[in-house]
Amino acid sequence: MSLRVRFWGTRGSIPTPGARTVRYGGNTPCTEVRTEDGWLIILDAGTGIRELGRDLLQRSNGAPIKGDIFLTHAHWDHIQGIPFFAPIFARGNHFTIWGSQSLEKSVDKVVRDQMSPVVFPVTFEELDASIDFRDLAEGTRTLGTGYEVTSFAVQHPGGALGYRFRALDGNGGSLVYVSDNELAPHPRYGSAPDWRQQLVAWVQGASVLIHDTTYTTDEYDHHRGWGHSTYRDAVELALEAGVGTLVLFHHEPRRTDDQLDACLAECRALVQDRGAALQVVAAAEGLQLTI
Repeated sequence: MSLRVRFWGTRGSIPTPGARTVRYGGNTPCTEVRTEDGWLIILDAGTGIRELGRDLLQRSNGAPIKGDIFLTHAHWDHIQGIPFFAPIFARGNHFTIWGSQSLEKSVDKVVRDQMSPVVFPVTFEELDASIDFRDLAEGTRTLGTGYEVTSFAVQHPGGALGYRFRALDGNGGSLVYVSDNELAPHPRYGSAPDWRQQLVAWVQGASVLIHDTTYTTDEYDHHRGWGHSTYRDAVELALEAGVGTLVLFHHEPRRTDDQLDACLAECRALVQDRGAALQVVAAAEGLQLTI
């Protein structure tokens, strides 16, 4: 075991608390990853990061909390939890926030602006934790504390990155995280003709692929160019890339628990019809995986 994964937010676009989303969760994207040595990696900072922060404080017993936060992009549902992430208000804690350098505005400016006095009562400058910002270029390979991460530019309005993580100890597999991505071609992205082939090569052989599965096939017909994929498209990608486990992610806000059950069953039936060994699970708050 080299990487441990836990989901704190699985919903896309907007939080959806309520009786119909209890099992899979209503918080927007946030995933916790731990290396073998316990280094903290946080993938996206939607509303799920609030509960993660509470848990981190309880586990730390007063010790400093340090980690890396990787933002796929700066849309609201991926950053709106930052002002409610309790560890950033505690002196001695340290976080590095990583984001794409190709965004229209730097991640640094977006995060600071969301805590400006016009929209939030506490400014970024009043935070007690130490916070650094680092830009990532598409396709870069970066070494972190006990892990390696590579990035890939995916198809989403305004730009977004996918991330692939591998523990440096070499004993485990790899984790690919693609929260928002439109797998079907669309002219608004201006992607290279071989973009999909490049994506498949980048994902190839991943132990776990967490991928955007916002839409059903029927829904997608009304949302082309919105930057999200269908369940079937994600399954096809996972099969083509020889992935071990596909995690359905970024659940559509209107999708109920029962409807997600049905979508999961449809995906598993598709895999079974192909005679493939791919495992398919749906991301749920509290779900834990080891890689």
